Amino acid sequence: AQSSRASAVGKPAVSAPGPRFTMSEKETRESGGSPEASGVTVSDIQELIRRKEEIEAQIKANYDVLESQKGIGMNEPLVDCEGYPRADVDLYQVRTARHNIVCLQNDHKAVMKQVEEALHQLHARDKEKQARDLAEARKEAMSHGLGQSQDLSPAQAFAIVNSISPGSPASIAGLQVADEIVEFGSVNTQNFQSLQNIGTVVQHSEG
Repeated sequence: AQSSRASAVGKPAVSAPGPRFTMSEKETRESGGSPEASGVTVSDIQELIRRKEEIEAQIKANYDVLESQKGIGMNEPLVDCEGYPRADVDLYQVRTARHNIVCLQNDHKAVMKQVEEALHQLHARDKEKQARDLAEARKEAMSHGLGQSQDLSPAQAFAIVNSISPGSPASIAGLQVADEIVEFGSVNTQNFQSLQNIGTVVQHSEG
């Protein structure tokens, strides 16, 4: 008779997990924002991975319960060939473990999706930062190059040769009419005031 059939006693079924949300989701709920608005950090991803591993451990524990019940698995029938509830397994434990596994597998899919999205956001933010850094580096390089080009601009002439006496030092040095003088001894565009400055340099050289 069915009433005489005793259920086998196995290990206790693993209880279903409590509230299923990640730390980043909880913080987002408290702040009233979205995960995208709050910004993903490496610690958020680490917390998601920790949660994923925790769910995987719970799934394995529930599968161990099924294995302890004659290896009944997720789809084995719970009635015998005569249509009576099986007496060789703990039906309550089997049903509870199966239910937990289904719920945990759904949680696992959700967490894996969150991990994927978080990694995508983190990588996208890193790419944006790299692009900004590259743009700033190029801007700085261009600015530096412009400054150098200004520093290397040709010096301004302060005098033009309009005549040269044959045999003079200027003639011997190879100066020609219309040559521009940008520097003569210590005289240059910055300190030139009159031709007397050049005469002073010549006198000092002769002395």
